[in-house]
Amino acid sequence: MSVAIRLVRCAKTFADGTRALAPLDLDATPGETLAVLGPSGCGKTTMLRIIAGLDFPDPGGKVLFGDDDVTALPIEKRNVGMVFQSYALFPNMSVAQNVAYGLKVRGRRAPEIAARVREMLAMTGLSDLAQRRIDQLSGGQRQRVALARAIAPAPRILLLDEPLTALDAKLRDRLRADIDRLLRGLGITAIYVTHDQAEAMALGDRVVVMDKGRVAQIGRPRDVYERPCDEFVAGFVGTTNRLAGRLFRPEAVRADAAGPHEGRVVSAFFLGDRQRIVVDVAGANVIADLPVCVPLAAGAPFRFAVDRYIEIARPC
Repeated sequence: MSVAIRLVRCAKTFADGTRALAPLDLDATPGETLAVLGPSGCGKTTMLRIIAGLDFPDPGGKVLFGDDDVTALPIEKRNVGMVFQSYALFPNMSVAQNVAYGLKVRGRRAPEIAARVREMLAMTGLSDLAQRRIDQLSGGQRQRVALARAIAPAPRILLLDEPLTALDAKLRDRLRADIDRLLRGLGITAIYVTHDQAEAMALGDRVVVMDKGRVAQIGRPRDVYERPCDEFVAGFVGTTNRLAGRLFRPEAVRADAAGPHEGRVVSAFFLGDRQRIVVDVAGANVIADLPVCVPLAAGAPFRFAVDRYIEIARPC
């Protein structure tokens, strides 16, 4: 059964006086996937560790799972599942033994463990690899094992810390879709930490953008992208351009012979489904994503219009 997560005035200051996390309030509803997005050092992993029970908030902060105050409980008493970038699998165990580990330490009976392992392996597409050693698996297969192991004990909360960072782009796309399917199917409350904007937008019911230990904005992916609350959020969740003090996305640029803006193409990149060009407009670079039907080369003149501008949604 999924539960809500609530952080109340959670801050984290380390022994050397470094403030990793400013006091914050945060809520995730039961069954929601909350994607936490931000650059390295912004506090997103610290927040995840506090939810997990690997770190504890400064005095006065609270962590609640549903109606239960778990602030003082260590990770082994919180019933959370965790998936890490580094997989954290046991190399001396088979795939099936890794998936069974959490069930064994919880004292489940052997028939129950066997049935649950079969279910998890089938769900993650690993049934044929049950007896394979971890060092015989690809990176994508190892991450599937880590997912299966995390969800096998039916945790109240699933926490994922940059789980796809170590994988190549094509595999990341495939596993992103698999994780989305799993989370929707399980209906589990999940916190997904990433620095990848595409992952956050694809997987999060809501996106939490963090900057320098604080929450910069929380909202649905489309709202955060189209109505960021400040220029930091606008720039971090996508590419932005600025002309005459106004911000806009590359996809908002339209080639227009009668358009109000003109410049010269600095560079052009063929990206398969589109071309991305960089245009020098009176000394400022403008990035545009355009159809590939009219190829543009460096040095070509370019006149354009902007179909829509970014609306800064204040206050943050």
